[in-house]
Amino acid sequence: MADPGTHGSGSPEGVRGLVSDWSSDRRVFDVPWGKAMMWIFLLSDIFIFACFLVGYMTMRMSTTDTWPNASEVFALDVGGQHVPLLLIAIMTFILISSSGTMALAVKYGYEKNRRMTAMLLILTALLGASFVGMQAFEWTKLIEEGVRPWGNPWGTAQFGAAFFLITGFHGTHVSFGVLFLVIMAVKVVRGALDDQRPGFLTGRRGRYEMVETLGLYWHFVDLVWVFIFAFFYLW
Repeated sequence: MADPGTHGSGSPEGVRGLVSDWSSDRRVFDVPWGKAMMWIFLLSDIFIFACFLVGYMTMRMSTTDTWPNASEVFALDVGGQHVPLLLIAIMTFILISSSGTMALAVKYGYEKNRRMTAMLLILTALLGASFVGMQAFEWTKLIEEGVRPWGNPWGTAQFGAAFFLITGFHGTHVSFGVLFLVIMAVKVVRGALDDQRPGFLTGRRGRYEMVETLGLYWHFVDLVWVFIFAFFYLW
């Protein structure tokens, strides 16, 4: 006669098997927690940026005042020539290029090439810092010309509020990204990822997958700038 304690769908063994399959030491979806949480964070950030951009487009289409011409507002004088959107084009090129260096950092990270990974992380951080520096120059220039969150000399008052809110929120993301890139580069140089040392941005196991997780954040920041560039500067 079969032992009821070891056979049958209602037996304890069946229950234990079900619990074992779904317990915390098993992964139903083989995705690292760090990467999954980063995707959740990015999804929430997408909603915030989308609200900002949709609000900006709604405000711009509904305003009765003249909206400033971006080609004139964001132009630079070079050699006596008025070049529209020159600084913005350079900023965009720098940020897009940083996505390439970040992708290479992830590649060499999984190959456990510490030297190349650290160099590319630092290069990405320098490109990001250059972008933030140019954005600070852009802000300073517009503030000197009279742009404020409550008004500007070229038309509708909402222009200044939309500009400082959207570009400032994005610039904050880039600044934090630069900080995290430098921290990760230092950890790579010290061998914290190879030795599996616990710590900030390395987790309990200290795997190179954290470089990829950081890369997801950086690529997201770059992608958001493409939408800001298209809707705010080119429209």
